[in-house]
Amino acid sequence: MDLRLSFSQPIGRRPARSFAVSLLPALALAVQPAPPAAAQAYPARPITIVVPFAAGGGNDILARLLAQRMSAALGQPVVIENRAGAAGTVGARAVAKAPPDGYTLMVGHSGVFAIAPSLYGNPSYDPRKDFAPVGLIASFQQVLVVHPSLPVRTIADLIARAKAEPAELTYATAGVGSGSHLSTELFAAMAGIKLTHVPYRGSGPAQSDLLGGHVAMTITTLPPAIGPIRSGLLRAIAVTGETRSPILPDVPTVAESGVPGYAAVIHYGMVAPPGTDRAIVSRLNAELNAALASAEVRARIADDGGDPLAGTPDRQAADIDAEETKWGALVRKLGIKAE
Repeated sequence: MDLRLSFSQPIGRRPARSFAVSLLPALALAVQPAPPAAAQAYPARPITIVVPFAAGGGNDILARLLAQRMSAALGQPVVIENRAGAAGTVGARAVAKAPPDGYTLMVGHSGVFAIAPSLYGNPSYDPRKDFAPVGLIASFQQVLVVHPSLPVRTIADLIARAKAEPAELTYATAGVGSGSHLSTELFAAMAGIKLTHVPYRGSGPAQSDLLGGHVAMTITTLPPAIGPIRSGLLRAIAVTGETRSPILPDVPTVAESGVPGYAAVIHYGMVAPPGTDRAIVSRLNAELNAALASAEVRARIADDGGDPLAGTPDRQAADIDAEETKWGALVRKLGIKAE
C-alpha cells in the first residue's frame, strides 16, 4: 500500500472521495475472515479413537497404549470408544461417516481393512476410499500349534498326515472369517491339503477345546499360546511370519518348513474419516510415529510378539491395498460368508 501523499493540492484540502478510495486496500485487508480456530490450534478439544472390537482384546490394548502417549503430546485427552459388532464393520462404518475434522479416529487391523469388506456382502465402506490413512502401527505373527497327542512335530509331518487322511484333521478358529480361519485356509490351499474347520465364538473357547484335545490344531496369536507352549500343553510347529519370532526363536516359519511364500501376519493401523485435512493427518502421523519410537511402547509390542511399523500415510494406504487384495481374493475364492 502506497502511503505517500500527493502535493498537487494542499494537505488539508484533499478531496474526500480521493482519500476514501486510498483507504480501500487497507479496509479490504481488515475485513478478511480469520482462519478457523480449529485450523489454527488443532487439537482444540478431546479426540476419540474408535476401537471396532470389545474392550480387552489386542486391538483395544494397542489403542489404549497409543492413546496415553498421544494425549500427552497433543495436549488433549484421547478417549477410547469401543464400538464392537459384525467383525469390526460397525465401528469402521461409523468412522467412515464421521466428520473429517481430526477428532474421530480408528485403530483397526487386517480383519477390518482387508477381510470384512469381502466377508460381508455390504459392509457400507470401501477400505481404499472411505478412510484417510494416518499410519501403520505394528505387525503381529501367529503360531500354528497342535495338541501333544497328535504325532506331528514339523510342517512336513502335518502335511503328510493330512494327505494320508484328507479332511480328518480338525482345526479350531475364533469364528468364520477370523484371522485364524483365513490363515489356516491359506496354509491348506498352499500346502495342497484338506482340513476340517471347527469355528468357535472367539479365540478363548477355541484354545480351550484344543487344550482339551477335542480338536487337533489351530493358528492363533502368540500371547495366549506362549504359556501353554512353554508348559508342554501345546506343541508349536511353525510361526506364520516371514522371519522367526524372537519370542520363539527355535520355531521355524511355515515358509522355511516347506510352504515357500506363505505369510499370515496381522497388520494394525490408524485411520481418520475421508477428507480429513492433510495438515491434521500429518500432525497425527508425527505423534503416532513418536509414540511408536518410545522404548515403552516398543517393548510392549515386542512382548506380545509384534514389530512396530512406523511410516507415512502413503505407506499405510499401500498396505491396505495389498492386504485387501491378498485376503479379499482368498475370501472370494473360497466363498466364505459371515454367519
